[in-house]
Amino acid sequence: MSRRSRARTDPAAQAFAAAEQRINRHPLFAALTTYVRRDSSHDWADISLDGFLLAHPARKASEDEWAWVFAHCLLHLGFGTHSCDDVLDFQPALKFGTRPSSWEPGACVRGEESKDPEKWARRFATALSNAAVAAIDVAGGARSSLSDARPAKTEWDLALSWFVSNYPLLGALASAMTVVADAELARGWDISVAAVSTASAEIYVNPLAGLSRVEWRFVLAHEMLHAALRHCDRVGGRDPYLWNIAADYVVNGWLIEMGVGSAPEGVLHDPSLSGLSAESVYDRITTDLRRYRKLLTLRGGHKGDLLGEPLRGPADITDLDEFYRRALLTGLSHHTSSRGLLPAGLVEEIRALEHPPLTWDAQLARWFEEFVPAVEKRRTYARASRRQASTPDIPRPGRVRPETLESRPTFGVVLDTSGSMDPKLLGKALGAIASYAAARDVPAARVVFCDAMAYDAGYVPVEDIAGRVTVRGRGGTVLQPGIDLLERASDFPSTGPVLVITDGWCDVLRIRREHAFLIPAGAHLPFRARGPVFRMS
Repeated sequence: MSRRSRARTDPAAQAFAAAEQRINRHPLFAALTTYVRRDSSHDWADISLDGFLLAHPARKASEDEWAWVFAHCLLHLGFGTHSCDDVLDFQPALKFGTRPSSWEPGACVRGEESKDPEKWARRFATALSNAAVAAIDVAGGARSSLSDARPAKTEWDLALSWFVSNYPLLGALASAMTVVADAELARGWDISVAAVSTASAEIYVNPLAGLSRVEWRFVLAHEMLHAALRHCDRVGGRDPYLWNIAADYVVNGWLIEMGVGSAPEGVLHDPSLSGLSAESVYDRITTDLRRYRKLLTLRGGHKGDLLGEPLRGPADITDLDEFYRRALLTGLSHHTSSRGLLPAGLVEEIRALEHPPLTWDAQLARWFEEFVPAVEKRRTYARASRRQASTPDIPRPGRVRPETLESRPTFGVVLDTSGSMDPKLLGKALGAIASYAAARDVPAARVVFCDAMAYDAGYVPVEDIAGRVTVRGRGGTVLQPGIDLLERASDFPSTGPVLVITDGWCDVLRIRREHAFLIPAGAHLPFRARGPVFRMS
């Protein structure tokens, strides 16, 4: 057998892992087993009263011996004491594991007193209650042993189930969302209390947060509203962290007004912002960036609790948009009929879900409709007569369009043709422009290509925009010369709007006439746009 194979089947390592699994399944220790095992100078193991257990990596022992040592250290944590006497007096009654013959009472606890001793006391009280319930089940034959007992519900599980049975507004959301309580995951992603992934319908909580049940209600409701109101997708071109802060102020204000749970210490709340939308709050807080960037979300660490991507995998729900919309609208109808009024701002946002936002191409079509008016067709008898089948003897005037180009509407296109632009993006953008221009009876559009300099393509027939326009430049990205070229062109009407197509990696633009921007989804402009910004999906 090779050395690698022997290492893979090391009996000592197997005993260590088996003891770990065994203690994690035990109802008395399950609430306390959120610790880290690393190298230790102690002969067996020691633990800090903040919850970090260090076990000797090379000690050879049986599963029963490691289980006894782990239990001894965790009982120190539950009792909140450095003394071994109290633990040794209590431990024999548990009949859990076997005391190692080489183990002697010593310094099992390192460091100072716990900063939050009540947190571990609450957990230990819950653990004792869970163990008592499990023991009754074992005595009654419902379960074979304490280690085989089903894990008791945690405070966050009980908080989530409360919404299903007692709070109609969020009951449908709570029944389908998943709470992931994993200390390792929370530490790896710097989650102090909680965070949410809209894309996976999962709420990630830190089991070490030490919150009460009513505080977990507040936290879970906070994250559910973030997900259902799609705050992660509404950031647009805003600063993501400041947008998260703004959304937190709004959501926390609603929850406090509704009396949902109890707000944990330090959550963001400002009564002066009551009644404002997240967008309005964002506009206010951006006037004092130094102050608001110092604030913390429930995730902590100056990171947002709105996670763009799932941490574990995709959601089981196929259409999350439809799920969130239906869950909140259904919850609203049940809540108002049984529980009374809700904050006006929250009701307004939920009602807005009945009318999903327009896609980028529909928004672009509306922009064309507003600023590129269609040519009004006239009727005239000068055109060959047309007749209706019902009245074949009555000649009728036909429709005609204006003959002159000057009277026809047009618009300008400033196209970023730098190396960072995606050819597929260009094709999609130009195709949409061509179709809408044709629908508005625009015969030609003024096209300017921009990279390191501006290239004037002149007036291009709309049917040629999508397929036969040749992109000339592939250098850097400077768009202002193209804007200036259109604004100074004598053959371009002063009322003609300008559409700028870019990926956002460009210079700061100053445009004096009506304009709009077409950029990829997720891209950001390096300046605050005055015209509408359409994001291609």
